[in-house]
Amino acid sequence: MPVETPFLLPAVFVISLAIASAIYLISGRISARGSSANTGKTAPYACGEDLPAEEAKVDLERFLIFTVYFLVFDVLAFAMATSFSSVGLVPVAYSLVALMAVGMLVISRRHR
Repeated sequence: MPVETPFLLPAVFVISLAIASAIYLISGRISARGSSANTGKTAPYACGEDLPAEEAKVDLERFLIFTVYFLVFDVLAFAMATSFSSVGLVPVAYSLVALMAVGMLVISRRHR
């Protein structure tokens, strides 16, 4: 009697979870222990310098632009992956919309 598919996936998951847990427990027992002589290595910026608060600021505008580009290309990749089975120019239309979005982002960055 063959194993039915609905029971196969949970069984594989449980077996892989058990193997991963066993590897984790065994490696924790046999791994090397750290010595107290290396306490300086855990200090921030191992050279001992304190980073001034002014230099730690993140440029949020650059981060936001990066996330928008990522979102555009992520949505494009999803749309392309799901539209290749459709008939016609749907993948081309999605690509053109994404290209126009990136073009508008680039043009808006130059006018600042």
